[in-house]
Amino acid sequence: MQLVFDDSYFMRKALEEAEYAFEKGEIPVGVVVVIDQQIIARGHNLTELLNDVTAHAEMQAITAAANFLGGKYLKGCTMYVTLEPCQMCAGALYWSQISNLVFAATDPDRGYRKMGTRLHPKTKVTSGIMENEASALLKRFFIEKRNLN
Repeated sequence: MQLVFDDSYFMRKALEEAEYAFEKGEIPVGVVVVIDQQIIARGHNLTELLNDVTAHAEMQAITAAANFLGGKYLKGCTMYVTLEPCQMCAGALYWSQISNLVFAATDPDRGYRKMGTRLHPKTKVTSGIMENEASALLKRFFIEKRNLN
């Protein structure tokens, strides 16, 4: 059996990262950054663990990808993230000049589009890849969090 390295494959990898965040009590958002069909960076939310409001999954992955590539621009890269980025992360993606952004679930209240934040003009955006799976994980997290409080 040959593996198909498509958007669903890489989004599954991002969902694995989101599960790691879930297990740590973090909002379950996960991300992978890919270039030439190779994952070069992974990340998940670490805001609670690091006590840092900027420790979003996307920010972790942007830094890791830039370190891997040896430069600040992520041209030719695709970021797969389980939730639509917030305006902070979208701003960082703008400056990184990432080529492609693929996200699963939309964030109608706090997503970059609601906030009016723009990505780099050359960034291509795809949404809705494995949206049901990502949304279900987020819902499960918040239900469990409410039941604990």
